[in-house]
Amino acid sequence: MIILHASIAILGVLLLIIALKVEPVIALVLGSLYLGIAGGVGLPETVQAIATGFGEIMAEVGLLIAFGVLLGALLHSMGALQKLVALLLRVLGARRLPYAMAAALTTLFPSIYVDVQLVLAAPLARSAAPSVGSRGLPQLSGALTAGILVGYVFVVPGLGTLSIAGLLGIPLGTMLVFGLIVGPATAVITTFLFGLVLKRGFWKPETDEHETQALRDSERAAEQADGDTQVRTPPLGVSLMAVIVPLLLIATGAITDAAGVENTFIDFLSDPVFALFLGLVGAYVLARRTLGRERTDDAIGSGLNTTGQILVITGVGGSLGAVIGATTLDQRLGDLFSAQSGASVVFTLLLAWLVAALLHFAIGSISVAAIAAAGILEPVLSTLDVAPVVVGLAIGAGALFALQVNSNFFWMFQSLLGVSTKGALKALTFVTALASVVALPIIIVLGFLVPV
Repeated sequence: MIILHASIAILGVLLLIIALKVEPVIALVLGSLYLGIAGGVGLPETVQAIATGFGEIMAEVGLLIAFGVLLGALLHSMGALQKLVALLLRVLGARRLPYAMAAALTTLFPSIYVDVQLVLAAPLARSAAPSVGSRGLPQLSGALTAGILVGYVFVVPGLGTLSIAGLLGIPLGTMLVFGLIVGPATAVITTFLFGLVLKRGFWKPETDEHETQALRDSERAAEQADGDTQVRTPPLGVSLMAVIVPLLLIATGAITDAAGVENTFIDFLSDPVFALFLGLVGAYVLARRTLGRERTDDAIGSGLNTTGQILVITGVGGSLGAVIGATTLDQRLGDLFSAQSGASVVFTLLLAWLVAALLHFAIGSISVAAIAAAGILEPVLSTLDVAPVVVGLAIGAGALFALQVNSNFFWMFQSLLGVSTKGALKALTFVTALASVVALPIIIVLGFLVPV
């Protein structure tokens, strides 16, 4: 019954938001209350889970969101993103930009912290969209989705990838080799297929795009910044150091951690909160020197407005996830799907994919779904006739499936890219479902080729 109640809660939230135009915050809280009460969590325990879930998400990503959005606002005000878009378009051309973005995010910046990647990449996608064409915003939003989240589950040092490899005892070198086979191919093919779907009228700008006042304020500040003389605008390379340095610090920490290197100073520098704060300080100092105090303060104010909206909806999304976590859903799935010795390669991989997909659909966290699915399958891994690395890839593909409204990432995506709930369901939920399915045949082929 808990699976049924979880499905009802999620579908109810979708219907309230899409059909009845209820505010997402209210719809998510109502869905959380229903699931907690119907799922046997208890009345006071449900309310406590809602509050706890909000607080836990804020503790995890609150400062990352705040620092990332403010950093993006300052870079936008200095024209850095506009210059980068112009450079990419000049070198690659508009038609190649979505594929380049998807491939680069998957292979060069495997997303340990997907929230950090989103807040830094979203302004780039929005700025480049007009140059790509009439379908530029959905095309680049889909490419961003594929790039960030495919890298997260397939490519070392993505957190989902590291979690799966660790739980299943897969050497990181092995995971890296096969992840680089599956990851980039999945991201590029998904971006191509999504582009074909868009050409058939899948995207409706009048209902799928939603310009918030905060985003309009941010873009107005950017337009004002464009009026500055070239002398007062910092060079592109200097401006982007505020983004590149934090990413390099975060990646360094992940690599040293994966290599088993323990160093307090590296841990301090590579902490995402400190790394992004360092980038924010650098951008702030640069903006003050080039734009002046007034324009810098305007950019910060615009960023704070956007931050407040995102934090509230993100926190409430975490509340629904916490209520789901208080139920016995993972145990029920473990009872329903038990692997059997001697199962075929295709059946085994489909089973691993399905367990992870159902967990993700219910829980709303890619990493939690991947960890739970790996925990369910790890005890029977030795009885399977499939190489552990291929089972791990199948779990990653399943955990990627259909990221939707019970994930805080969904609401961050909607706010940062200026799309409606319907638009996010298309450019994020549909694209992650598509990527999950696209990866599966590649993984099944590997299942027959990689020795056990």
